Amino acid sequence: MYRALVPHVATIQDIKDETGAGDVKTFTVAIDDAEAAAGFRHRPGQCAMVSLFGAGECMISITSPPTRGPQLQFAIKNAGRVTGLLHEAEPGQKIGIRGPYGNGFPVDAWHGQRLLFVGGGIGLAPLRSVINYCLDKRELFGDIDIVYGARSPQDLCFKEELLEVWPSQPRTRVHLTVDRGDGQWQGPVGFVPAFVEEIRPAAGGTIAVTCGPPIMIKLVLAAFERLGFADDQVITTLELKMQCGVGKCGRCNVGPKYVCQDGPVFSLAELRRLPAEY
Repeated sequence: MYRALVPHVATIQDIKDETGAGDVKTFTVAIDDAEAAAGFRHRPGQCAMVSLFGAGECMISITSPPTRGPQLQFAIKNAGRVTGLLHEAEPGQKIGIRGPYGNGFPVDAWHGQRLLFVGGGIGLAPLRSVINYCLDKRELFGDIDIVYGARSPQDLCFKEELLEVWPSQPRTRVHLTVDRGDGQWQGPVGFVPAFVEEIRPAAGGTIAVTCGPPIMIKLVLAAFERLGFADDQVITTLELKMQCGVGKCGRCNVGPKYVCQDGPVFSLAELRRLPAEY
């Protein structure tokens, strides 16, 4: 347990603005100790505790897949004291990384299935990890549809992948929408749950995965039900409840489950068996 609480020292190697407003940045980091870096083996959907020495720490999803080498990426929204100070950091700065925590997405159970990913806002960050993992192992999966929405065109994250990289992959389609357009936006305008129903993805042989703001997830889950998805076909995350990462602080328990250990990834069938505390 003690070792699980001691962060590895890591170096920020690159920082990339993801949104026009600059409120989301992707940090590429490398753990300094080579042995520790080799032992940090994460799965798509897992999280890590990112610490800024002298300021604090916060749980952040790992947005890079394990198929892309030892460097780790974290897409961080400026939403509080620690994340705000991280946004002021520069390449070369030292931070702490501990983890990985959580169960990750059950990608091995998806082989041969069609995949539908539905994200909203910064909720695309954990989905980016599993999307890129599946694309790196493209032959194992069926058609892939990615549905993503943001408040405005300026708030879209990972634009290069959304507009160029992912649509160029075999049997992969990207569907974008925004809550409100601008003078340059030529795509659909509307909220993600309604947009999903307009697309009408086939439920048969499809795994549906969603991550985003809680209200969006709630409405998307209802849309999946109307589209004929069974509860065991639907996957979502409860990342916002995670705090210590090791099941000790008690903040993330939902009934008998601890999100930081039993989650953050749950099927809708699993959530149905839990009290409605999330």
